[in-house]
Amino acid sequence: MSRRTYRVIVRGVFDGLDDDRRAWLRDRAAAHDLFASAFTEEGSTTYDGALSAFSHRVVVHVDAGPGEEAEACTAGELSALRWLEDAGVGWRRLRSTATCTDDVRIRRR
Repeated sequence: MSRRTYRVIVRGVFDGLDDDRRAWLRDRAAAHDLFASAFTEEGSTTYDGALSAFSHRVVVHVDAGPGEEAEACTAGELSALRWLEDAGVGWRRLRSTATCTDDVRIRRR
């Protein structure tokens, strides 16, 4: 079976941050700036100094077939949840979008 590559963006809202977690996130904010983000297989999380919302960008590979986009979104959400758990921060309202890079066409001039 063939594999397909998706770029997944997971967005959510931080929840239940105490002062220690806020300070921890703010200390690392420069490394999680939007301009430092990229689609990687490990995932890249971004947020701003307000610490309200975040986004997580990740590349996932899924088997081709029915439901592959939903499977890619699930894999992306699991990647985001791993980062959130490792960072020790709460979250709510996760939503994700997936784009298959195999279907993207580049028009050359």
